[in-house]
Amino acid sequence: MKLSERLLTLANLVPKNSIVADIGTDHGYIPAYLIENKISKKVIGTDISKGSLDKIIEYVKELGFEDKIDSRLGDGLEVIKPYEVDTVIISGMGGLLIRDILEKHKEISNSIIDFILQPMVAAKELRQYLIENNFEIIKEELVKEENKYYEIIHAKKGKTFIEKEIYYEISPILIQNKHPLLKEYIEVKMIAAKKILKEIEGIDTEKSKERYLILEKTIKEYEEVLRKIEG
Repeated sequence: MKLSERLLTLANLVPKNSIVADIGTDHGYIPAYLIENKISKKVIGTDISKGSLDKIIEYVKELGFEDKIDSRLGDGLEVIKPYEVDTVIISGMGGLLIRDILEKHKEISNSIIDFILQPMVAAKELRQYLIENNFEIIKEELVKEENKYYEIIHAKKGKTFIEKEIYYEISPILIQNKHPLLKEYIEVKMIAAKKILKEIEGIDTEKSKERYLILEKTIKEYEEVLRKIEG
């Protein structure tokens, strides 16, 4: 089985001999990969769409993994019991939705050890939620596919200290490791910020002035992070 780089990076963060819930499993590729490569003992693949779930059930049957992969229809963690899994993968959805899933089902999330999270947007807000709610971010990855960047967070229960506000947006782990994609990722963010700055320049409203100052500060912080990476 060949996974895309994004899915492969997610799968490679899963601890050996784990029992996994893959929330919003889509095609069921990650559960199949985890079983096929003997990374996990059992995987529960969930999806909110019955159509998607039926395809997963068929795919699992084709592979002969019915005893190792359990397909369940449901929203978020609602179909998982406390202590049923030790690892959860939540990927391919917004950071705010991932945050809401963890928050809504606290009894279940409190029983999980490893959280592998891949927000499509709002990674900053997700990191902030994790740090403010006693999660320790132990590893991060950055993947580029078809000109899109994907941030992948591996967290456990614990404590993380954030030194500066910018580190909610730009992972200090990626900075420390001088991740090979980080420089171009920040440069793309800088270009976008400068474009907005130019668009609102001269607009004489309180909201625009406030936004202008925030963007100016953010661009300076991006530049500071770039100096760290290049230094």
